[in-house]
Amino acid sequence: MKKWMCMNCGWIYEQEVGDPEGGIAPGTAWEDIPDDWKCPDCGSLKSEFDMVEI
Repeated sequence: MKKWMCMNCGWIYEQEVGDPEGGIAPGTAWEDIPDDWKCPDCGSLKSEFDMVEI
């Protein structure tokens, strides 16, 4: 299963969960998240996330 992890703090974006507090609805694909979205834990930009397989 592919997930996206913040390389600064380790927070993992899960498509099934999204980031409702950040305006990202559950089920939102990584590709559909705006480039200016930030990590809810540390504020890193989307560009600082890498895909990981869990």
